[in-house]
Amino acid sequence: MNDSFIRIKGLEGELKLSHKKRDFGLTVSTKELVFQKPHVNYHMMLEDILSITPFELPLGARSIRFDSSRSSGTETVGLDPGMPHYRLFIRGATIHNRSGIFSLGAAQFILPIHEDLLMAISKYGGLNPIP
Repeated sequence: MNDSFIRIKGLEGELKLSHKKRDFGLTVSTKELVFQKPHVNYHMMLEDILSITPFELPLGARSIRFDSSRSSGTETVGLDPGMPHYRLFIRGATIHNRSGIFSLGAAQFILPIHEDLLMAISKYGGLNPIP
């Protein structure tokens, strides 16, 4: 696990699953999903997740890297083939970083989510698959 992760404090609901990799982590409770990156946590209430759809890179595409710098810091996102990725549309989230706690309005995330985490998110978030 990366030593730069900010410890999750005050997780709402009962902890169900947590997966940590070198550069990101996902934690699911009965009430929220926490996406961790070095120096920042994104807390999303499961009830605020509007949809989850599969996301695939176009055939022949190489890994994607996005760099963004703002007054609040720099965000780098990498997307590599291999683990299944999903696009999450959310109503809002809370950002915890080393500068404090901030609200984030409607947003979308593209995250690598393992199947057991996806099942827990859908179960506790009340999401149903569309056939």
